[in-house]
Amino acid sequence: MNKFNLTLSVLALAAALPLAAQAQNVALVNNKPVPKARFEAFMTQVTKQGQQQRTPELEKQVKDELVLREIFVQEAEKKGLQANEEYKTQMDIARQSLLIRELFNEFNKKNPVSDAEIQSEYDKVKATQGEKEYRARHILVEKEDEAKALITELKGGAKFEDLAKKASKDPGSAQNGGDLDWAAPANFVPEFSQAMAALEKGKYTEVAVKSQFGYHIIQLDDVRQAQFPALEEVKPQLQQRLSQQKLTKYRDDLKAKAKTDYKFSQ
Repeated sequence: MNKFNLTLSVLALAAALPLAAQAQNVALVNNKPVPKARFEAFMTQVTKQGQQQRTPELEKQVKDELVLREIFVQEAEKKGLQANEEYKTQMDIARQSLLIRELFNEFNKKNPVSDAEIQSEYDKVKATQGEKEYRARHILVEKEDEAKALITELKGGAKFEDLAKKASKDPGSAQNGGDLDWAAPANFVPEFSQAMAALEKGKYTEVAVKSQFGYHIIQLDDVRQAQFPALEEVKPQLQQRLSQQKLTKYRDDLKAKAKTDYKFSQ
């Protein structure tokens, strides 16, 4: 190869280098690259769980942010701020957080929730709901004497809904005339659910029911067969619950096996 051809080859290579750099980097800041891999990682975080859609406008915003960060970081490093003790402490905390996140992500990948586990959990939850659902109302008061006085009013012909609006201390149902909507007995404290299930439709408890919340007067409006969602409807929630249970056990096991002189509060 003669000198002329060699010179052309060198020039061509030199011209190609910026193009190759552009393919790997978002930009150069004071000759230091902002890697495309950093851009993709940042985009993944921004668009995670569908919170934002990846669009050209969003990509431009992220690139702007990354280049600005590089400018500011270079200035901070020029001032030697990376030697600051506070910075070192914060970096150590960040390092721990990232490693813990990776540890738990790895555990989740290696211990996925199976369809059999989801089916088993579904059956268990369904069994706790019982075969019937009840539509009831209640009036909640603090003292038994108050409840007795209200029961006397009911026996005298007062409307349950009106008394609930006037006297009930339950903010969630009082304004709706005490209506608790359709629910399984398991949704209530045992004293309440037992008294409710013993009622006939249209009847109310003539003796106040005491619970941890106070004294209840309960009226049963209706009963029906339990309405339970199909497995596919609740599968994502069950999967998330089981995955969290597995992770919690893993965390507890690591905690139990660790040798430490520290005493946890719980």
